[in-house]
Amino acid sequence: MGDANSISGKTASAGRLDKVLAESSGLSRERVKALIADGAVVVDGQPAASASAKVPAGANFSIAVPPPAPLAAQPQDIPLDIVFEDEHLVVVNKAAGMVVHPAAGNPDGTLVNALLHHCAGQLSGIGGVARPGIVHRIDKETSGLLVVAKSDIAHEGLAKQFADHSIERRYLAVAGGHPNPAEGTISGRLGRSDTNRKKMSVLPKESSRGKHAITHYKTLKKMNNSALIECKLETGRTHQVRVHLASIGHALLGDPVYGRTPTQIRPVLKKLGFQRQALHAANLGFIHPVSSNRIAFEAELPADMQELIDELGR
Repeated sequence: MGDANSISGKTASAGRLDKVLAESSGLSRERVKALIADGAVVVDGQPAASASAKVPAGANFSIAVPPPAPLAAQPQDIPLDIVFEDEHLVVVNKAAGMVVHPAAGNPDGTLVNALLHHCAGQLSGIGGVARPGIVHRIDKETSGLLVVAKSDIAHEGLAKQFADHSIERRYLAVAGGHPNPAEGTISGRLGRSDTNRKKMSVLPKESSRGKHAITHYKTLKKMNNSALIECKLETGRTHQVRVHLASIGHALLGDPVYGRTPTQIRPVLKKLGFQRQALHAANLGFIHPVSSNRIAFEAELPADMQELIDELGR
């Protein structure tokens, strides 16, 4: 496994040991706590016994960080469309058809497998494991932008932004019919369907299950019994755009789970061989968790969705 990597220096401020060392070392606070518990932290020549111990500014510290353990998933040389990358994170324009994380039924060929190959030697260890930090996901058949952490501190910082809903996310969808009103907000609790546990659904207002979800939608273009719709997410729940648009009677074209494609449009999908939900994660913006700079990215519509829009617009 190799030798431990030593991080040493002086504490920049006074306070709780885990908080101060996280600020001084570039490790996440949870990682620091685990290393203290493992006896890997020394402060002013003495092994640190407690994460909650108070330390003064200017204290000498050293942290023996073991090399990250390998992930069970195997690296695979799968082409990726990298939009942005630095030592802390990578932004990928995911192709439709690629699963994000290995799971039952999809043990390999995933984005994680591809990133393990692409980032070989660059992953500093998320929680002590050499793995890409998945902080959000998009469905297998949805294309578009995804940010992944390469370092512990980036993983923690991105996770906080997703938790407080400060991430900017804009999707483009092609749905059946013409929404009326043409723009608006869909909100409500999303949770597992009572009739089909594989599906999500908008739950009754009085329900205590599920999680609150908000989608702002706007019709960008009306086409043959269909529309190109912009969806801006305040929250990021499982299948949120798909469920919300279906709940107002405008399910995504090609979505096999949440809606039936209008009869007159089915020949168009067949002609084009379009066999996925028409959804693309077009924009992604957030505060870089290390530099604190605001960064934003845009991914053009993939060829299959653009072809669908062109055909429906004729």
